[in-house]
Amino acid sequence: MPRKQADYETVRRQLLQNRQLFEDPDFPAVDQSIFFSQKPPRPFEWKRPHELCQNPQMFVGGASRFDIAQGELGDCWFLAALAALALDEHLLYKVVPPNQSFSEGYAGVFKFMFWQYGEWKEVLVDDRLPTYQGRLVFVHSTEKNEFWSALLEKAYAKLHGSYEALKGGNTIEAMEDFTGGISESFDLKDKTPRSLFRTLVKAYERDAQIGCSINTSGRSIEAVTNSGLVVGHAYTMTDVKKVKVSTASGKQQVRLVRLRNPWGQKEWNGRWSDNSPEWKYIDQRERDNLGLILSDDGEFWMQYEDFIREYDRVDVCNLSPESIRGARGNKKWIESIQSGQWQKGASAGGCRNFPDTFWINPQFALGLEQEDDPEDDDPEDDDPNIPKTGGTFLVALMQKNRRKQRRMGVDNLTIGFAIYEYKDQEGQLEKNFFLYNASKARSHTFVNTREISGRYKLPVGRYCVVPSTFEPNQEGQFLLRIYSLKQSTAGQVDEATGVVDLPKEMPSAAKEPAKPAPTPQQSAQLDAQNARFKEFFLKLTGDDMEVDAWELQEVLNAAMKREGGDQELHGGSFSIESCKSMVALSDDDRNGKLGFEEFIDLWRDLIKWREVFKKFDKDNSGTFNAYELKLAMRSVGYKMSAKTFGAIVLRYADRNSHITFDSFIGVAIKLKFMFETFQKHRQGNKAVIDLDEFIMVNMYS
Repeated sequence: MPRKQADYETVRRQLLQNRQLFEDPDFPAVDQSIFFSQKPPRPFEWKRPHELCQNPQMFVGGASRFDIAQGELGDCWFLAALAALALDEHLLYKVVPPNQSFSEGYAGVFKFMFWQYGEWKEVLVDDRLPTYQGRLVFVHSTEKNEFWSALLEKAYAKLHGSYEALKGGNTIEAMEDFTGGISESFDLKDKTPRSLFRTLVKAYERDAQIGCSINTSGRSIEAVTNSGLVVGHAYTMTDVKKVKVSTASGKQQVRLVRLRNPWGQKEWNGRWSDNSPEWKYIDQRERDNLGLILSDDGEFWMQYEDFIREYDRVDVCNLSPESIRGARGNKKWIESIQSGQWQKGASAGGCRNFPDTFWINPQFALGLEQEDDPEDDDPEDDDPNIPKTGGTFLVALMQKNRRKQRRMGVDNLTIGFAIYEYKDQEGQLEKNFFLYNASKARSHTFVNTREISGRYKLPVGRYCVVPSTFEPNQEGQFLLRIYSLKQSTAGQVDEATGVVDLPKEMPSAAKEPAKPAPTPQQSAQLDAQNARFKEFFLKLTGDDMEVDAWELQEVLNAAMKREGGDQELHGGSFSIESCKSMVALSDDDRNGKLGFEEFIDLWRDLIKWREVFKKFDKDNSGTFNAYELKLAMRSVGYKMSAKTFGAIVLRYADRNSHITFDSFIGVAIKLKFMFETFQKHRQGNKAVIDLDEFIMVNMYS
């Protein structure tokens, strides 16, 4: 694991003092930093810009979308995002901090900033770049002495472990890492939303980054179609307009989009292309406003209807509130960011196809408090599938760190989410709710990409968002982000660890219900039963009437058998480790043994817990899965936060996330002891103590 690197100014200052050039120890100039699954096809040399040209600079004449030329790496998705980034100086200089030079204060170290899962991360690199025969191998500028794009690609490769890790991806992934925004994708061949052009206009007004591509569909990747478009290639959308045209049939409005090919060449040759006759229908001033350049520079206009016919996918990266400057628009999203995880056996319940476990997934409450403004709707784009009134919001579910783990054989999980409306419920929704209530909205599919997102409009109200993997018991960390046009609230729904108020007929190890006084006959029977049990106990323990852990193991297994206990229920016997735990937690006088009264108290709890185990072992497997465990613990009086429950599963479950009867007893007695100890500690200590932290600290003691 790479060591924590000092900040840029500290590293640069030390290098200047020592008159050294930076050589990055965490991303060295070796083949392994380029490829992790193969050897380079040619002998690459790592060279600094001063070795490649005279007067190297970060920027030559400022940044431009024409500064980016693709190299030998299949990362056009990254280049398309880079071209979009170059269009906005404010965003660019967030990623590439200004005032970095190859002359003044030069020490061979450069700093870049990338958004990663809710925070901005500083990445330092040296300026040694892969070359072959004196030329850069990967991304480069058309200006031979300009190096911002090549160094940025290197920093992004370092962030993900290697250059090879950048092969293949979606433009929106890099767009989000450059901006911290939230993305949405539209499949133009499935069912193009009637409101898509309106969405693109509004996105452009909010400074959004927009990309698009054409699927290969059996054609070779990067093949050029008859219309001049490149298959399997990531393009950047650089403008969205309605323009007025004057024709023989009168004046009308035409919807246009402007696209940029990262290659810097190969353009659309249909309607509204550079030399098409349609341009004669608008005056020169309008052409100048549109930035029409009649050259093979890789940028071109298309009519919107042609665009949705020719392209298969469009990606929109909506900027976070902090990134929108209002240059083109004056509205900002309201943002909520929540982190979570799916833990095997504890919070990884799978999709709705698995009703027994779906409810255990993390849950997030969403409150839509205001309806959209009237101007956010357009009668031309009226869609019968979208409510007339309500609040518009985006939901994006992102899994963390999967690209970086490619070298270890880790792939993306298949993920999605569903949205339910609260009725009279409060807190976590349980299994029966999901059995009898349909979702109000959901992700369009489950997919194995880094992120899946969707745009929704629902009536003002309270909703629950449930993110999940497709299959249960798949582990991973995730980020759930919600953007809304109007006021909203969002946050994770979690139980507070504590004691549950149980119905009086429900047996509880945490809270004994009041019982009616026994009749004289019942008292006599109880005395006789106790006498027999005491006689049995005496035979096994001897005159001292106390048992240590080894004697307790013998007593319990014999007693369970005598009482008609099912040996398969607890794997044939209680383990010695379990019995040691029972002695330690039930030994009130701390002499390392249990007296008869202490044993009787333990025995009564064991009998109740055995009945609970039988009741909640629905499949009669002789073990609990973690979901049965959660219900069982609630039935005996304990509720737990996701954090505490996850820790208990890690501590007591086997590698298949199963809980044996023996382990269940260990959980129950441990929780009883910790809850009672916590109450005593809190009563005698004025310091504020968190119950979850108290349980974590004492879990393994």
